[in-house]
Amino acid sequence: MPSIRFVETNERIEGLEQVSEYLKTQGIVYEHWDISKLPQQLKEDYQVTPELQEAILKTFRPEIDALSEKRGYKSSDIVVLSDQTPNLEDLLTKFKDEHHHTEDEVRFIVDGEAIFTLKGPNDDTYYDVFLYPGDLISVPTNTRHWFTLTELGKVKAIRIFESKDGWVAVYDESELQKQA
Repeated sequence: MPSIRFVETNERIEGLEQVSEYLKTQGIVYEHWDISKLPQQLKEDYQVTPELQEAILKTFRPEIDALSEKRGYKSSDIVVLSDQTPNLEDLLTKFKDEHHHTEDEVRFIVDGEAIFTLKGPNDDTYYDVFLYPGDLISVPTNTRHWFTLTELGKVKAIRIFESKDGWVAVYDESELQKQA
């Protein structure tokens, strides 16, 4: 079940409906897809193979296509981060620096756990969005954020893009990260 933690106050919002409603006020799309249709072996496998990626994308193709048609997305792939990922720490360092994108950043959590730390567009409040299997988030264009793993240390996610270029970040100065 997703949750939100406000960085400064440590206050929390929990539950699908409450998280979805709050994120909507921030201009962020949140959906929860049926993860139970994914075969168990695809959940547990953290090897990045073309066969694994194809099988996962095929399982969620109807949802991906519906979202893509509604929001203008053009491509999708799979990202897997775990202790089996070569250069994991280097990748996480790249994701942990505050940045934004010139297109939406869409992630659907297939397995594992992730945290997006977002800077609210209206009041500059930083908050963590904890995501679990079945959770989809679309961080809007130019929203400052960063991404990391929970203590579980692994995530498998579908990434959905507006362009064929994939993940391209624009790095920003972050007062919050400077204080850390």
